[in-house]
Amino acid sequence: MIGLGYVGIQLAVGLGRNHHVIGLDLDARKVTDYQAGYDATGEVSGDQLRAADHLEFTTHPSGLKGCEIFIVAVPTPVDSVRNPDFGPLLSASRTVGSVMGSGSTVVYESTVYPGATEEICVPELERVSGLIWRQDFSVGYSPERINPGDPEHTLATITKVVSADNDGTLEMLAELYGEVVPAGIHRAPSIQVAEAAKVIENTQRDLNIALVNELAVLFDQLSINTRDVLDAAGSKWNFLPFTPGLVGGHCIGVDPYYLTHRAQMVGYEPEVILAGRQINDSMAQFVADKIRKLMVEEGITGSEGLANVLGVTFKENCPDTRNSQVFSLIKALQEFGLKISVADPRADSSSVLDETGVHLKSIDELEPAAVTLLAVPHRELRDKGYSWIKSITKQPGIFVDLQAVFRASAADDQALRYWSL
Repeated sequence: MIGLGYVGIQLAVGLGRNHHVIGLDLDARKVTDYQAGYDATGEVSGDQLRAADHLEFTTHPSGLKGCEIFIVAVPTPVDSVRNPDFGPLLSASRTVGSVMGSGSTVVYESTVYPGATEEICVPELERVSGLIWRQDFSVGYSPERINPGDPEHTLATITKVVSADNDGTLEMLAELYGEVVPAGIHRAPSIQVAEAAKVIENTQRDLNIALVNELAVLFDQLSINTRDVLDAAGSKWNFLPFTPGLVGGHCIGVDPYYLTHRAQMVGYEPEVILAGRQINDSMAQFVADKIRKLMVEEGITGSEGLANVLGVTFKENCPDTRNSQVFSLIKALQEFGLKISVADPRADSSSVLDETGVHLKSIDELEPAAVTLLAVPHRELRDKGYSWIKSITKQPGIFVDLQAVFRASAADDQALRYWSL
């Protein structure tokens, strides 16, 4: 198993109950944690790690020698101009190529555009290994569908799409994955079909969120409560239940750019997909501008204002801060002159400081502020309740509740100016 993030660790633990599995990750701290029975992301428990009797971990690629099946689950980010960054995937392919032998099977789980596995990864495997694809080794593609922070939709409960370059490998992989995915296996007719299926899953979600985000901006201009509109529209059986919000993370805010890149490679301009991305990327600035407007209406100046920002991860109940739009929102608020105090019970404070320069306080260190922004409603923050929100917000003051978590509690409260997307 190459890459032990959300995806890799769950597969390694599941398969490690009945198969000899070697998990490789270059992050020594992560490997040490796993060896001690601890997963910092909370995706697998100590009991699950200990139950994987045949699982071992390493930070050295040489430890993979002798393996017959290689499963690659590494990030596929975009670069500064939003083009696909295949660096991690190519590096992982070189690692596999350096240790694989004749008869090996290499399976990719990382999200890519249709054709990337065979056009980008396979040549690297051949170059480094000296082996010939289809003659000396086979390739499969089984896109990850892990939903971090979601205890209901897990590896075991989500149907697994499996594809391969030949029928024999396809059936072998379907049987292997079937051991850890009782929800079932969907055999895709080709690797490109499986690649396309994965990338449109997240693109579809991105576009649906973009629609409700645009509606939220419009309804705010019309002084109509977006949540009331969604409640009313949702009374029809076929209305899709999407809600507005900041779109970040390593999937939804990234994967559409892989598809648009591929489209542009063949001369097609994917206008709808790119429009959705533009809308979602603009939401942090929209929220910041709205907060500034509310401050003006409430007579709060930036130079004298303190704002509490609650949550910086890209989604609730998850420690991952990759591509979180909350940091863009914080930067915009600072440009207004606001002094910002930030707390997140899930994020790693040292990593956040190193990567963004943002200092995280504990939630108990927060002082009453003119503005409190509940950006990411982790369970710990929800459980504190609306009374706690009021205790860290000056009155009169402003409470911005992006996901409308405390909408009912704040409805009749005149002490705070309330706003949500």
